[in-house]
Amino acid sequence: MRLIMLGAPGAGKGTQAAKLAVAYNIPHISTGDIFRANIKGGTELGKKAKGYMDAGQLVPDELVCDLVADRIAQEDCTEGFILDGFPRTIPQAEALDAALEKMGLKMDAAVNVDVPDENIIERMGGRRACLKCGATYHMVYAKPQTEGICDKCGSELVLREDDKPETVKTRLGVYHEQTQPLIDYYEKAGILKTVDGTQSLEAVFEGIKAMLG
Repeated sequence: MRLIMLGAPGAGKGTQAAKLAVAYNIPHISTGDIFRANIKGGTELGKKAKGYMDAGQLVPDELVCDLVADRIAQEDCTEGFILDGFPRTIPQAEALDAALEKMGLKMDAAVNVDVPDENIIERMGGRRACLKCGATYHMVYAKPQTEGICDKCGSELVLREDDKPETVKTRLGVYHEQTQPLIDYYEKAGILKTVDGTQSLEAVFEGIKAMLG
């Protein structure tokens, strides 16, 4: 099963990807993990990526695609994989298709976890993080035992800059501009599966599994 996860920041696609990876016993691959592994391993591709990142530049599409192609060619991906956070743009999607074609493969489905913007803004605005130990909470869905205090280490919980409504609106704007066209791209390819992401985590998960058959 070869899957691509689509959805706005805060839609919960990473959580669903992790659950699906366990259910289908396939790797959950995020570009961040690939970058870190290659940089840590000192690979040729990792060195190139690190050069761009150290200079504060975006890693070019071509290099990102090379890194992803290298990862999905590894043995643990023979039965499939889940891509989370890639592709983000049409050129990346086209490059991915070309790389897969060379391997004699193609994607089985692009799963779009669909959540309206206002729900995402509300969801992310309720998040609280402990900057000391990294634990995360939600003021509605996963409250700490004592308001504003981390259960694990007793430090103060904060609303991260990334989760503030104005930041979330900006991120959503970028998502709609760049990534929304991917939904049309995969719909045309006949592999788009859309699930209502406003349901409970379990209902979304069961809905995806039912669509994948």
